[in-house]
Amino acid sequence: MEIFRLVLILLTVVIASQPLARLLKVAPLPIVQICIGAALAWPVTGGLHVELEPEVFLLIFIPPLLFGDAWQAPKREFWQMRGQIASMAFGLVFFTIAAFGFALHWLVPAVPLAVAFAAAAILSPTDAVAVSSIVDKDRLPPPMLHLLEGESLFNDASGLVMFRFASASALTGAFSLSDASAAFVYAVVAGAACGIICLIVAVKALKILSKMSTGAAECQVLVMIMLPFLAYLLAEHIEASGVLAAVMAGMMAGRLGLFRYLGVSARMIAASSWQMISFALNGAIFVFLGLQLPAIIRSTPPQLTERHWLIEPVVIVALLTLCLLALRFVFMFAGGAIGRLTGRARYLFSAKMKVATSVAGVRGAVTLAAALSLPLAMPDGTPFPARDLVIFLATGVILFWLLIAWLLLPGLTRNLESGGHAAAELEMKSARLAAAQAAIARLEQEAANDGAEDGAITPRQAAAEGLIAGYRGRIAALEQGGSAPAETRAEIAAQAQMRQAALQAEGDRLRQMLLSGEINDHTAQRLFEELTLAQAALAAKRRH
Repeated sequence: MEIFRLVLILLTVVIASQPLARLLKVAPLPIVQICIGAALAWPVTGGLHVELEPEVFLLIFIPPLLFGDAWQAPKREFWQMRGQIASMAFGLVFFTIAAFGFALHWLVPAVPLAVAFAAAAILSPTDAVAVSSIVDKDRLPPPMLHLLEGESLFNDASGLVMFRFASASALTGAFSLSDASAAFVYAVVAGAACGIICLIVAVKALKILSKMSTGAAECQVLVMIMLPFLAYLLAEHIEASGVLAAVMAGMMAGRLGLFRYLGVSARMIAASSWQMISFALNGAIFVFLGLQLPAIIRSTPPQLTERHWLIEPVVIVALLTLCLLALRFVFMFAGGAIGRLTGRARYLFSAKMKVATSVAGVRGAVTLAAALSLPLAMPDGTPFPARDLVIFLATGVILFWLLIAWLLLPGLTRNLESGGHAAAELEMKSARLAAAQAAIARLEQEAANDGAEDGAITPRQAAAEGLIAGYRGRIAALEQGGSAPAETRAEIAAQAQMRQAALQAEGDRLRQMLLSGEINDHTAQRLFEELTLAQAALAAKRRH
């Protein structure tokens, strides 16, 4: 009952937070959701107090979110930028753990060095979703956006794997570089293999379901939803990286032909389902962070309040956040210099883009879940050293970095020069032209093969000629860009208006027949689905 109540509260807050954020226009959506969560949990008595096991938190939120991001990720651009993405996703993680671990131990001596390295691993993954909630993706140059998305996908895996080693070292007091390196390679390779294996199984299941005539679309969508969870659980069962398994399953879904066996209905359901799941889970993560915030603040570790109960913890959190930001800034500029000297960098970022990319390294859900998953006790039963301190500092860094990004990113991303958007528009136009020309060729072939013996025009030939005329008009409009003849534009607009009016009349008549009992609900539902598809296609055509 408590879990059901929690789910209802989280979903209600997520639904209410978006219109509230748009109405107030004071803060981005993640900050609004954190504030609402904190307000719900702030009263000492009567407030909403939630405890969720970190392993359960990771299982519920991380696999579907990372799978969905990897599924929609631009694979071609990721491959083109593979060197830069790998450098940020792995090189920057190792650099951050080594440098920040010593800095944290020096600034807060109460955190043992081994625990400081674990805390650095906790704070190494970034959250591209939070960035897109602060700044519209369309305002970011495509290379910068691709780098942030690719880094966020893969540094979750590298950061969590290194966190596992660092926390084990803190528990045992021993660390072997050779053993850790071998274990890291195993976790990465085995995790990727688990993702591919589960994806192959899912493809086989979809092949079987595609041969069914009843309930195939719903079952296919369920297979899609289950896939990231199965990949994650299989990898974790063999002590590999479950995060990387979910990412690899999403990245390879297109390569292994997963969507080839999804019908039109299944594809539409899957697309809308993932959008809804992503929206709900992303919002719930920040609400959950807000729910944890009052308890974390009320239990501020005494090691941070020796000089002042408020100023000292705020200053320490700010210094640690600025330290992480500086490490990211240094790595970006050093990597850019090396890429310029060797000529191996696909894209050379300007100084302003490097600063913006550094500020965009916001920490989020993975950091919170990893911090909460720190062991409670040592093998001898004594409390794990500085556990509450690390959780407090990690939460503080998440909030402080969100605040920095909110204040600085809009200005840093304003007027960033990049030809990426123009290239994307040109590619889109070329694809539309090629698709229209291929359609004309196929229609001409079909019409030629369907001729009547007496030379009369068959219904299929007449239909083909009408469609070909429409495609030739589309090609003419595309080739002339924004200067298509006024007659062509007016004709297209008139056709769209007439089609929209016809669809509206169909819908009105169907509703009348349903209310009068002339048709039943099943018939009405199928016909309304057809109308919806036609209206969606018309709306997309009018937008483009």
